[in-house]
Amino acid sequence: MLEAKLEPDDISYSAGISACGKAEQWQRALVLLSEMREAKLEPTVISYSAGISACEKGEQWQRA
Repeated sequence: MLEAKLEPDDISYSAGISACGKAEQWQRALVLLSEMREAKLEPTVISYSAGISACEKGEQWQRA
């Protein structure tokens, strides 16, 4: 997102995390959560829920 000079917000991060979950890319979902914090954006309940869902779909219960 940053390469295109766009300013991502919590909604765009949450959508990306959710998309990663649907694609069973739990690692990338967790990276996006981390990047969200690095960008000084506070993850929302929706962001965390999407991250947990991604871990669930990837059978990564301990990471959820």
